[in-house]
Amino acid sequence: MTAQRIQDTVAEDFARVNDLIIERLSSDVPLVEKIAQYIIESGGKRLRPLLVLLSSQAIGYDRDDHLKLAAVIEFLHTATLLHDDVVDTSDLRRGRSTANARWGNAPSVLVGDFLYARAFEMMVELNSLPIMEVLSRATAVIAEGEVQQLMNVKNPDVGEDQYMEVIHNKTAMLFEAASHTGALLAGASTEQEQALKNYGKHLGLAFQLVDDALDYTGDADAMGKNVGDDLAEGKPTLPLIHAMANSSEENRQLIRSAIRKGGLDDLPAILRVVNESGALEYTMAKAREQAALASDCLKTLPSSPHASALEMLTEIAVERVS
Repeated sequence: MTAQRIQDTVAEDFARVNDLIIERLSSDVPLVEKIAQYIIESGGKRLRPLLVLLSSQAIGYDRDDHLKLAAVIEFLHTATLLHDDVVDTSDLRRGRSTANARWGNAPSVLVGDFLYARAFEMMVELNSLPIMEVLSRATAVIAEGEVQQLMNVKNPDVGEDQYMEVIHNKTAMLFEAASHTGALLAGASTEQEQALKNYGKHLGLAFQLVDDALDYTGDADAMGKNVGDDLAEGKPTLPLIHAMANSSEENRQLIRSAIRKGGLDDLPAILRVVNESGALEYTMAKAREQAALASDCLKTLPSSPHASALEMLTEIAVERVS
């Protein structure tokens, strides 16, 4: 089952979610609508709304509110992207200019705020306090993760535990919220609800670990961003953390200096050290561990095409090159 076949499992619903997203992007302020549509239509994988559709239907959900919930999750994700790119001063995402590069920081931040507000409007329409509780908490945790990451920039003393906490809060939390709320919407048992919540968490961690490995090995055209972007921003991700812990003092100091100053002046040397230290193999092994934990969570689900698609996502998470 390829990524396309996974989407084919919920193809009709996926198309309806896309239609709903476009419909609910409507605004009386033209620039709001223009920027929102630009970022929404920029070719993302739509993994988080896909998780809502698959998780809810793996439990047997057969009504229509999962479409609205999937759109809510995508709006929350898109809002974080707009804000992230401003914070990171990024000018490229998914192979296209970022919204802040095209329209400036202020409009990007404000349109991100609009998307958060629209998401919460739609959340109210779902009329579920448990879902609102999960998503409101997730939104707060994601913001905390962004602040944690900002505090860690250009800090070479960040350890693996701190790093894992940041990627859980910043990235995995919305994966977790997507599969968890899908289970809640479908009326899952307590055991299945917890299993799908944990599934999303471990899947999200696997995806971020692979992303951080690809930053030092990937193809810029495939990834839609530049190789070494994390180093350029002074982000101490797991490949660098592991390389520092498993290299000579000279190479350790090289990496520490590169993190402190940011930029790409030392990229060729850093790439050599990262490769020689086994840091990429270590990071990918951690990703596979998280994918395996995600897969284990699915044992409580009844057999179905949707459960099979969730299983295959755990494999795709660690096999991808972008």
